[in-house]
Amino acid sequence: MALPVRDQLKYWGLATALLILSLWFLGDVLLPFVIGGAIAYFLDPVADRIEEMGASRGAATAIITVIAILIFVVMALLVVPTLVAQTLQLVDTAPALLRNLQGFLTTQFPSILDEGSTLRQSLTSIGETIQSRGAELLNTVVTSAMSLVNFVILLVISPVVAVYLLLDWDRMIARIDDLLPRDHAPVIRRLAGEIDKTLASFVRGMGTVCLILGTYYAIALMLVGLQFGLVVGFVAGLVTFIPYLGALIGGALAIGLALFQFWGDWVSIGLVAGIFMVGQVIEGNVLTPNLVGHSVGLHPVWLLLALSVFGALFGFVGMLVAVPVAAALGVVARFATSQYLDSRLYQGLSGTDET
Repeated sequence: MALPVRDQLKYWGLATALLILSLWFLGDVLLPFVIGGAIAYFLDPVADRIEEMGASRGAATAIITVIAILIFVVMALLVVPTLVAQTLQLVDTAPALLRNLQGFLTTQFPSILDEGSTLRQSLTSIGETIQSRGAELLNTVVTSAMSLVNFVILLVISPVVAVYLLLDWDRMIARIDDLLPRDHAPVIRRLAGEIDKTLASFVRGMGTVCLILGTYYAIALMLVGLQFGLVVGFVAGLVTFIPYLGALIGGALAIGLALFQFWGDWVSIGLVAGIFMVGQVIEGNVLTPNLVGHSVGLHPVWLLLALSVFGALFGFVGMLVAVPVAAALGVVARFATSQYLDSRLYQGLSGTDET
């Protein structure tokens, strides 16, 4: 006989509270395991596809591991040092860029930037702040990450966890399925399937879109000769998961830098703008429809709220789990809404009269 609803709510509430407390107190410790689990979840379809080609699960995991190591080595030797160098150079160049902006505005609109005007003082202050605080901010970010979890440990544990989870993923899912409460197993399976579909569409799909677009923006901008093209591409790709925000931020940054670097060379400026226009066309018509789908049930505002709330409560680990939790809550909310619409609470006496 099933437990009464009151007892079920008590036990599920207790389990939820324990999960929240674990994230609260053990967030830093759980970070490499959360990252490893996310990597394994992201790569599970790749391992399944390799298995379909005739390889064993162990061989599929080994192939993925070797490819991942090669990509990591290339990134560590080529991309990351260039990205850091360009970021530091951009911070140092910011005051000169703002001085050029002052000179342009003074020439074109002399009345706006009179000596002692608020706008002139603001631009000067912004330039000095970026130069003095930019390097300090980067150092603080690195120092904070190092204080949360030793970077070497994080770099070692996360891949190891990902490899073990990827190797045992199917068995682990089957074991969890065996432990589901029998009375609720069909509903839990259905909800879990919808959550997995949403996450697969958004996390895997948008992760791939971000990677492709970021790589495209970085390479294209560097080919046209834009300084800091790698940084702009990285930023634009990183925030592409929020619709239109990646193109807006990356386009504004790239075109702004192009105006300073190529002023008077309108062909180069047009090429920079055209790169982002082409990127948006490719994203909207090719990448997003094929890799993400037209409807994943995650509204951009809902994503921003989840990232803000979980980041404030649980720090960096909270931001990592924000999207999966947001997807799960969205699916549960839709299920609860459908149950409510079929209930007597919503239909009242009129619902019974119609039947």
